[in-house]
Formats: sequence, structure tokens, C-alpha cells
Amino acid sequence: MNILANDGISQSGIDALEANGFNVITTNVAQEQLINYINENDIVVLLVRSATTARKELIDACPGLKIIGRGGVGMDNIDVDYAREQGRHVINTPASSSASVAELVFAHLYGGVRFLHDSNRNMPLEGESNFKGLKKAYAKGVELRGKTLGIIGFGRIGQEAAKIGLGVGMNVIAADKFMDKATINLALFNGQSLDVEVKTQSVESVLAEADFITLHVPAQKEYVIGETQFNQMKDGAALVNAARGGVIDEVALLKALDSGKLAFAGLDTFEDEPKPAVQVLMHPKVSLTPHIGAATGEAQDRIGVELADQISALLA
Repeated sequence: MNILANDGISQSGIDALEANGFNVITTNVAQEQLINYINENDIVVLLVRSATTARKELIDACPGLKIIGRGGVGMDNIDVDYAREQGRHVINTPASSSASVAELVFAHLYGGVRFLHDSNRNMPLEGESNFKGLKKAYAKGVELRGKTLGIIGFGRIGQEAAKIGLGVGMNVIAADKFMDKATINLALFNGQSLDVEVKTQSVESVLAEADFITLHVPAQKEYVIGETQFNQMKDGAALVNAARGGVIDEVALLKALDSGKLAFAGLDTFEDEPKPAVQVLMHPKVSLTPHIGAATGEAQDRIGVELADQISALLA
């Protein structure tokens, strides 16, 4: 049986699938040619990440397609309910990339509090001629230790971010409308561990109390963070979004950065992917990555193997 991994899959995933008798195709097919390719090549499994969509039109036009898989967490690029109504399996890998996304959040946080995002822009331009000036400009960094980390959306990724925050020495608070509390297990390298219970609270209280806020929510019809929410934050707070594009009002974000309400923002996802607004990309207080939260070798290996296990079980 043929599997099309249209947005790629790790070699470990390919090996696991081939060991179970599947033929894995990693050709990247343009969206407008995807239906014909699936039908002409007898594709029974379509694997996507964020670049490829699987909407009603494709589902209806590809009767031989049995499984649609998403390498990652969010499935807003797939018409999940409709596919399942039509008897297709829809799978994803919600746990495989959680640690990688959480580490990227802290990359943005550490970069922001020590001005690395701006320093790396200006040192190549002015490092030789204005070294002392840049040193003075970036001399007012702060530590994360002892500060309050606010997590909005306390699922797997939010809890992984909490683990790092607790390990750093931060006070961790969280908001999640689907849970009252969660137990965070801090596992150390030597086998020892510590359980920390975090009770959730309202979004409004998290915004008001947190020094740093990270979002871990699914795609929404409306903004999660807009002008009202920015006004509820502490002066000089910072915000990281490694969740989904469109959950932050980017116009209001830039206004908050320009006014000094926010010290900085870290963005891995954007309203207008794959062409983010130039004003966002050029802003000196924004730390930028191109939607790479799950893009570590370890996460991709876990994703590939998890997809292979699910596919093999469903089609055995």
C-alpha cells in the first residue's frame, strides 16, 4: 500500500512503515495537483504537516484514501469531522513535539530578556564601529529566575513549558477552561523526580500577574489576545506565541510594543503565513522564527514512529 508523506517524514518513520510492508513516497506534490496524484498512484494514506491541506473537496475526490495523518498537534488544515463522517481515519501525534515547542518558547524568552534577537541584527552592522554603544544598549537584561510565567492553554505543550519554567526557578501560573489543575512531574537526569501541582485560574488573572506569557491554544475564530488583553497585562510584560497563527491581534501587538506596554514578543506563528506582515518582521522588539516549534530531529523521529505505529495498527 502506498503512503504519501507530502510534507515529509523522518527516516525513522519511513523505516518503521517499510518494515510493515508499506511503500512510502516523499514527493512534495503541489496542493492543486494533489487529488490527481493521490488517485493516479493509489495512495491510501496521506500524511501532512502544516503546509498541505485536506479539505472536503479532496476527501470527496479521493475514495481510495483511508487515512489522513497530521505530523503534529493541530489539525486545523484538515476537515477532521467531515473526513470521519465519510469513514476515513484521521490521526495526529499530539505528544511527540511538545518538548520541542516548549524549548523554543524558552529560546524566545531567553533571547528576549537579553536582547539577543536585536543584538544579532545589529552586531554585524555596528559591532566594529559602535561596540561600546551596543554594549550600553543591551546592558539592562533581566533574569527569568524568580519571575512569573503565565501559560494560557495548559495541555501537553503548556505543561512541558511549565516543567522548564519550574526548573528555571519561575513561579508558574496557568489558565485553561478544560481543567482545574495539573500535576507537573519534574524528572531529573539521575532518576529522581518531583511532582508540582499547578491549579488553573482565570485568563484575566494570569494576564494581570504574569511577567512572561506563553500561548498554547488551538486555532480560534476570534483573537485570544487583543487590545483588551494587552491592557490587562503588566507594564513591561512579554508574550510568546508558538501555538497557532491568528490567536494574537498583530496590529494591537505592535501598538503594545511601540507604547512600551510590552517589552518584547516572540513569534513562531503568524496571522498571514506563509507571508507574515512586514511590520511584524521588521519590528526591533519581536523575536522571530518561521513556525519551527516541532522542527527538531528528536521530535520528527518521535512523530514519524508514532504515525507509523498508528497506521500499521489501523491497516493491519
